[in-house]
Amino acid sequence: MDQLSAISEDLAEIDGRVADNFRALSNGFQKLEKIKDSSRQSRQLEDLTEKMREAKGLIKDFDKEVKALEDRFDSKTTKFLNEKKQSMIKELNSYVALKKQYASNIENKRIELFEGPSEGYTEENVLLASTMTNEQLMDQGNRMMDDTDQAIERGKRIVQDTINVGTETAAALKAQTEQMSRVVNELDSIHFSIKKASKLVKEIGRLLLTSVL
Repeated sequence: MDQLSAISEDLAEIDGRVADNFRALSNGFQKLEKIKDSSRQSRQLEDLTEKMREAKGLIKDFDKEVKALEDRFDSKTTKFLNEKKQSMIKELNSYVALKKQYASNIENKRIELFEGPSEGYTEENVLLASTMTNEQLMDQGNRMMDDTDQAIERGKRIVQDTINVGTETAAALKAQTEQMSRVVNELDSIHFSIKKASKLVKEIGRLLLTSVL
Protein backbone atom coordinates (compact mmCIF):
# COMPACT_ATOMS: atom_id res chain seq x y z
CA MET A 1 0.00 0.00 0.00
CA ASP A 2 1.41 3.38 -1.01
CA GLN A 3 1.51 6.43 1.25
CA LEU A 4 -1.64 8.03 -0.19
CA SER A 5 -3.69 4.83 0.12
CA ALA A 6 -2.62 4.58 3.75
CA ILE A 7 -3.99 8.09 4.33
CA SER A 8 -7.27 7.75 2.40
CA GLU A 9 -8.59 5.27 -0.15
CA ASP A 10 -10.76 8.03 -1.65
CA LEU A 11 -7.78 10.32 -2.15
CA ALA A 12 -5.79 7.46 -3.66
CA GLU A 13 -8.67 6.70 -6.05
CA ILE A 14 -8.87 10.35 -7.18
CA ASP A 15 -5.09 10.47 -7.57
CA GLY A 16 -5.22 7.38 -9.78
CA ARG A 17 -7.88 8.93 -12.01
CA VAL A 18 -5.84 12.12 -12.31
CA ALA A 19 -2.78 10.07 -13.27
CA ASP A 20 -4.81 8.22 -15.92
CA ASN A 21 -6.04 11.55 -17.23
CA PHE A 22 -2.53 12.97 -17.45
CA ARG A 23 -1.34 9.86 -19.32
CA ALA A 24 -4.17 10.35 -21.81
CA LEU A 25 -3.15 13.99 -22.23
CA SER A 26 0.48 13.04 -22.77
CA ASN A 27 -0.49 10.48 -25.42
CA GLY A 28 -2.91 12.96 -26.98
CA PHE A 29 -0.25 15.63 -27.41
CA GLN A 30 2.15 13.07 -28.88
CA LYS A 31 -0.55 12.19 -31.41
CA LEU A 32 -1.18 15.89 -32.07
CA GLU A 33 2.49 16.38 -32.91
CA LYS A 34 2.09 13.95 -35.82
CA ILE A 35 -1.07 15.56 -37.23
CA LYS A 36 -0.38 18.03 -40.04
CA ASP A 37 -3.91 19.03 -41.05
CA SER A 38 -5.08 22.13 -39.12
CA SER A 39 -8.72 21.02 -38.99
CA ARG A 40 -7.78 17.67 -37.46
CA GLN A 41 -5.45 19.43 -35.05
CA SER A 42 -8.34 21.63 -33.90
CA ARG A 43 -10.55 18.59 -33.26
CA GLN A 44 -7.75 16.89 -31.35
CA LEU A 45 -7.29 20.02 -29.22
CA GLU A 46 -11.00 20.00 -28.40
CA ASP A 47 -10.68 16.43 -27.10
CA LEU A 48 -7.62 17.41 -25.06
CA THR A 49 -9.49 20.42 -23.67
CA GLU A 50 -12.21 18.13 -22.38
CA LYS A 51 -9.57 15.94 -20.73
CA MET A 52 -8.12 19.02 -19.02
CA ARG A 53 -11.55 19.99 -17.72
CA GLU A 54 -11.91 16.49 -16.27
CA ALA A 55 -8.50 16.79 -14.63
CA LYS A 56 -9.38 20.19 -13.17
CA GLY A 57 -12.58 18.75 -11.71
CA LEU A 58 -10.70 15.82 -10.19
CA ILE A 59 -8.13 18.15 -8.62
CA LYS A 60 -10.97 20.16 -7.08
CA ASP A 61 -12.44 16.91 -5.73
CA PHE A 62 -9.05 16.03 -4.27
CA ASP A 63 -8.85 19.43 -2.60
CA LYS A 64 -12.37 19.10 -1.16
CA GLU A 65 -11.58 15.65 0.22
CA VAL A 66 -8.37 16.92 1.80
CA LYS A 67 -10.22 19.80 3.47
CA ALA A 68 -12.93 17.44 4.72
CA LEU A 69 -10.34 15.21 6.38
CA GLU A 70 -7.69 17.74 7.39
CA ASP A 71 -8.68 17.68 11.08
CA ARG A 72 -7.51 14.05 11.20
CA PHE A 73 -4.09 14.75 9.72
CA ASP A 74 -0.87 15.77 11.42
CA SER A 75 1.28 18.53 9.97
CA LYS A 76 3.50 16.11 8.05
CA THR A 77 0.52 14.51 6.31
CA THR A 78 -1.03 17.89 5.56
CA LYS A 79 2.24 19.03 3.96
CA PHE A 80 2.43 15.85 1.89
CA LEU A 81 -1.15 16.28 0.60
CA ASN A 82 -0.62 19.96 -0.22
CA GLU A 83 2.53 19.11 -2.16
CA LYS A 84 0.62 16.38 -3.96
CA LYS A 85 -2.11 18.83 -4.95
CA GLN A 86 0.49 21.42 -6.00
CA SER A 87 2.14 18.81 -8.21
CA MET A 88 -1.18 18.01 -9.89
CA ILE A 89 -1.86 21.69 -10.56
CA LYS A 90 1.61 22.24 -11.99
CA GLU A 91 1.24 19.30 -14.36
CA LEU A 92 -2.22 20.42 -15.47
CA ASN A 93 -0.90 23.93 -16.09
CA SER A 94 1.91 22.52 -18.21
CA TYR A 95 -0.65 20.82 -20.47
CA VAL A 96 -2.77 23.98 -20.58
CA ALA A 97 0.28 25.97 -21.68
CA LEU A 98 1.12 23.36 -24.30
CA LYS A 99 -2.43 23.43 -25.58
CA LYS A 100 -2.37 27.22 -25.84
CA GLN A 101 0.85 27.04 -27.82
CA TYR A 102 -0.63 24.56 -30.30
CA ALA A 103 -3.85 26.59 -30.62
CA SER A 104 -1.85 29.72 -31.37
CA ASN A 105 0.21 27.88 -33.96
CA ILE A 106 -2.94 26.61 -35.66
CA GLU A 107 -4.45 30.06 -35.79
CA ASN A 108 -1.19 31.54 -37.06
CA LYS A 109 -1.17 29.04 -39.91
CA ARG A 110 -4.70 30.00 -40.87
CA ILE A 111 -4.29 33.77 -40.87
CA GLU A 112 -0.54 33.81 -41.65
CA LEU A 113 0.06 36.22 -38.83
CA PHE A 114 2.36 35.73 -35.87
CA GLU A 115 0.66 37.14 -32.80
CA GLY A 116 3.77 37.26 -30.62
CA PRO A 117 3.78 37.16 -26.81
CA SER A 118 1.19 39.89 -26.31
CA GLU A 119 -1.51 37.46 -25.19
CA GLY A 120 0.48 36.50 -22.13
CA TYR A 121 2.23 33.35 -23.24
CA THR A 122 5.78 33.98 -22.04
CA GLU A 123 8.17 32.25 -19.72
CA GLU A 124 7.67 35.04 -17.20
CA ASN A 125 3.92 34.67 -16.72
CA VAL A 126 3.31 30.96 -17.34
CA LEU A 127 3.84 28.30 -14.71
CA LEU A 128 5.54 30.46 -12.11
CA ALA A 129 4.50 27.89 -9.55
CA SER A 130 7.22 28.76 -7.12
CA THR A 131 5.74 32.23 -6.56
CA MET A 132 2.01 31.44 -7.00
CA THR A 133 -0.55 29.98 -4.63
CA ASN A 134 -2.72 27.00 -5.56
CA GLU A 135 -5.65 29.34 -6.25
CA GLN A 136 -3.50 31.55 -8.49
CA LEU A 137 -2.27 28.52 -10.38
CA MET A 138 -5.83 27.32 -10.92
CA ASP A 139 -6.94 30.79 -12.02
CA GLN A 140 -4.01 31.03 -14.41
CA GLY A 141 -4.87 27.64 -15.87
CA ASN A 142 -8.53 28.57 -16.24
CA ARG A 143 -7.67 31.82 -18.03
CA MET A 144 -5.31 30.04 -20.38
CA MET A 145 -7.93 27.38 -21.16
CA ASP A 146 -10.52 30.07 -21.86
CA ASP A 147 -8.09 31.93 -24.15
CA THR A 148 -7.29 28.71 -25.97
CA ASP A 149 -10.96 27.83 -26.41
CA GLN A 150 -11.50 31.24 -28.01
CA ALA A 151 -8.51 30.70 -30.29
CA ILE A 152 -9.90 27.33 -31.37
CA GLU A 153 -13.28 28.89 -32.12
CA ARG A 154 -11.58 31.58 -34.19
CA GLY A 155 -9.68 28.87 -36.01
CA LYS A 156 -12.94 27.04 -36.74
CA ARG A 157 -14.47 30.19 -38.18
CA ILE A 158 -11.41 30.75 -40.35
CA VAL A 159 -11.61 27.15 -41.60
CA GLN A 160 -15.28 27.59 -42.48
CA ASP A 161 -14.58 30.92 -44.18
CA THR A 162 -11.82 29.27 -46.17
CA ILE A 163 -14.20 26.49 -47.25
CA ASN A 164 -16.80 29.07 -48.27
CA VAL A 165 -14.27 31.08 -50.27
CA GLY A 166 -13.07 27.89 -51.94
CA THR A 167 -16.63 26.96 -52.89
CA GLU A 168 -17.31 30.42 -54.29
CA THR A 169 -14.02 30.39 -56.20
CA ALA A 170 -14.80 26.99 -57.70
CA ALA A 171 -18.21 28.23 -58.81
CA ALA A 172 -16.66 31.36 -60.35
CA LEU A 173 -14.01 29.29 -62.16
CA LYS A 174 -16.71 26.98 -63.52
CA ALA A 175 -18.70 29.96 -64.82
CA GLN A 176 -15.57 31.43 -66.41
CA THR A 177 -14.71 28.08 -68.00
CA GLU A 178 -18.20 27.82 -69.48
CA GLN A 179 -17.93 31.39 -70.78
CA MET A 180 -14.55 30.66 -72.38
CA SER A 181 -16.03 27.56 -73.99
CA ARG A 182 -18.83 29.64 -75.50
CA VAL A 183 -16.30 32.21 -76.77
CA VAL A 184 -14.23 29.45 -78.41
CA ASN A 185 -17.35 28.02 -80.04
CA GLU A 186 -18.29 31.46 -81.33
CA LEU A 187 -14.76 31.99 -82.68
CA ASP A 188 -14.94 28.64 -84.46
CA SER A 189 -18.26 29.68 -85.98
CA ILE A 190 -16.86 33.04 -87.10
CA HIS A 191 -13.81 31.35 -88.58
CA PHE A 192 -16.03 28.93 -90.49
CA SER A 193 -18.16 31.81 -91.77
CA ILE A 194 -15.07 33.72 -92.94
CA LYS A 195 -13.78 30.69 -94.80
CA LYS A 196 -17.16 30.17 -96.38
CA ALA A 197 -17.41 33.86 -97.37
CA SER A 198 -13.88 33.81 -98.76
CA LYS A 199 -14.72 30.77 -100.87
CA LEU A 200 -17.89 32.44 -102.10
CA VAL A 201 -16.01 35.62 -103.06
CA LYS A 202 -13.48 33.58 -105.02
CA GLU A 203 -16.30 31.74 -106.78
CA ILE A 204 -18.02 35.03 -107.67
CA GLY A 205 -14.69 36.38 -108.93
CA ARG A 206 -14.24 33.40 -111.23
CA LEU A 207 -17.78 33.77 -112.54
CA LEU A 208 -17.24 37.46 -113.26
CA LEU A 209 -13.93 36.76 -114.97
CA THR A 210 -15.59 34.08 -117.15
CA SER A 211 -18.47 36.39 -118.16
CA VAL A 212 -16.05 39.15 -119.18
CA LEU A 213 -14.05 36.82 -121.34
